[in-house]
Amino acid sequence: MTYFFETYGCQMNIAESAALQMILKERGWQEAGSAETAELVLLNTCSVRATAEKRVMGRLAQYQAEKRQRPFTLIVAGCMAERLGDKLKEKIPAVDYVMGTQSRSLFPLILDAVESGKALVHTDEKPAFSFSSSHLEEGQFRSFVPIMHGCNNFCSYCIVPYVRGREISRDPQSIVDEIHLLADRGVREITLLGQNVNSYLWKQGAQSLDFPALLELVATTVEQTPIRWVRFLSSHPKDLSSEAIQVMARHRVFARHLHLCVQHGSDRILSAMNRRYTRGRYLELVQEIRTAMPDISLSTDILIGFPGETEEDVQETLSLMEEVKFLYSYMYHYNPREGTAAYELPDRIPEPVKKERLARVIELQKQHTKAQLKSRIGQKTIILLEGISRKNADELLGRTERDEMVVVPGSPQYIGTFAEVTLSSLRGNTFHAKELVPCRDA
Repeated sequence: MTYFFETYGCQMNIAESAALQMILKERGWQEAGSAETAELVLLNTCSVRATAEKRVMGRLAQYQAEKRQRPFTLIVAGCMAERLGDKLKEKIPAVDYVMGTQSRSLFPLILDAVESGKALVHTDEKPAFSFSSSHLEEGQFRSFVPIMHGCNNFCSYCIVPYVRGREISRDPQSIVDEIHLLADRGVREITLLGQNVNSYLWKQGAQSLDFPALLELVATTVEQTPIRWVRFLSSHPKDLSSEAIQVMARHRVFARHLHLCVQHGSDRILSAMNRRYTRGRYLELVQEIRTAMPDISLSTDILIGFPGETEEDVQETLSLMEEVKFLYSYMYHYNPREGTAAYELPDRIPEPVKKERLARVIELQKQHTKAQLKSRIGQKTIILLEGISRKNADELLGRTERDEMVVVPGSPQYIGTFAEVTLSSLRGNTFHAKELVPCRDA
């Protein structure tokens, strides 16, 4: 039998799709070349922004039309499935199963029903969330390792706590076991994943492990394997501790890049967003990080156009960007999400004003990105070779530990290995190097 996945949204969805695909492959299912030939189609959805849900609804309408031509099983999974539940089936009757973020344990039962040609009998029992044992995408040399699920922060603009539920931290032994499994499968870089990784806190009886202690455990585990780099995201500034920063600085397996979501530069707007840190505290964190790891690059998220935002607030954000100088940013303007606290706030910013303000933020970030990348030309660095360049089959695409992209001539035999290159030129935001030198110890 054949399947086809469409994954929308965040890295967590990518990891969860990989785990679901592993279940299918273990049962003998084959990946279809296209949705039009698949016997099972699964959409793993995102609810963070309304635009993501609109794209999914449009796609589901297409599948509903296709179902009139041929039979196949249609599953909607992820945050949108959790938020809407059976209302999805009312809107799109062609949907066979709705599998929310808390209901992934039902997937084998759904497959049993599909394989037997019988409908799954629903029960009133609410399934509990459980972590998968592996989240590896087949053939990849980088992999996500989820360490926690859910969020307790309730930022006023964010729907994640409502669709992902409260925070659940993964058993550390399960994390260690997955790292060993990934190392054996050829993975050379891992990213610890969670809605807020810094709030990781595992407890069992009298035992407990917080995020800095987990980082120490992960580092000592990875240092005994061929895995060379460890990253983690997403990091909430209110929970990033000095202890975690020192563990990163002490162990070189932690890549010298950190994504630290600021969202805004105005204390007034940060308070309205319920971010629970100030501009000053964020800048102190940046200074502490750069003192401990001078070679680190930083990236962030910036949300413009929050209700009540003034031009002065925008200037505060631009000045924070000037002070920090992020390597890159994910920048977007506020869209109301029904069910969040901010949805009821007055003084919404008109759409043209939001777009104009966002354009200025994007332009400033482009300047900072270009300046930082240009300053790196001529430097030697290590890259992980990830695949063949889409523009030239004779070139390979690699990534630095600072999360910069590099293209270099090379044979496919080097994919999945580390190499030293000299950053010789820049095209767009991608470095080009003239030759690679394979790393002997990688």
